[in-house]
Amino acid sequence: MPYYIYCFYYLIIINFIALIVTVSDKQRAISHRWRVPENTLLLIAALGGSPAMMITMRIIRHKTQHKKFMLGIPAIIVAQTAAAYFIFR
Repeated sequence: MPYYIYCFYYLIIINFIALIVTVSDKQRAISHRWRVPENTLLLIAALGGSPAMMITMRIIRHKTQHKKFMLGIPAIIVAQTAAAYFIFR
């Protein structure tokens, strides 16, 4: 099996995790419970979950007032896209 299939599966899994963690953090914020640390959210994005996290944040309006996320997540997406281009071309 070609290696890019494993990359594809990895990206599906990490994006699903990003979606779940982002929604969970939003629910915890609403109910005033312990929150997912911002560094954990950014780490998940950096590990490949940035597309799902960005879309989820926009849909559920979570962290949209934080410049760290509204500038950081798109910057991570650009960096990941550039890296993928150079790796898989």
